[in-house]
Amino acid sequence: MHTPNLIIRPAQPTDANLIAQAVSMGIGHQETLQQYCGANYLQVLAQLAAMPGTLYSYQNAWVAQYDGTPAGAIIGYDGAQFELLRQATCQFICQQTGNMPATCGETEPGEFYIDTLAVLPTFRHAGIGRKLITALCQQATQMGHARVGLLVDPENTKAQALYTSVGFKNIGDKPFFGLPMSHFQFATNK
Repeated sequence: MHTPNLIIRPAQPTDANLIAQAVSMGIGHQETLQQYCGANYLQVLAQLAAMPGTLYSYQNAWVAQYDGTPAGAIIGYDGAQFELLRQATCQFICQQTGNMPATCGETEPGEFYIDTLAVLPTFRHAGIGRKLITALCQQATQMGHARVGLLVDPENTKAQALYTSVGFKNIGDKPFFGLPMSHFQFATNK
């Protein structure tokens, strides 16, 4: 019987297409993606993922490899860096599309923020999302962060159950692209 090998590793620029898919799945709404990044949103997101210093940069991402095949990705960064990363991201999108995206503060200083978590459909229900979250929370703890935060659609009860099962608590609401989202946080006991 074969036991699958799951590795969580820091992303590289060559993971840009996977990261773009993850961000696309994380945002979820095609109309929102097109308003944000234009009609070629996957291409724009992949370019952002291959660049340093953006919200979706490979520098902020970790990849799950399942038997050597990329299966999912998670993106996280220090909330104190959000505005700087957001500005670089929005400037690049504006150069590509001619439109400056309207975004709002998803996080704040004092919180390590999980921007995106996505597992490719073929690899779902294998515990990969849980392992990515756990690995990122451990990384945030090692970096000295006391809190890890994320936003989740209030209607996505499966995601909420996953986050709750690893220790996140719903602490209120925050807007995301004009939509109300539940703000969850995990205390790292730092």
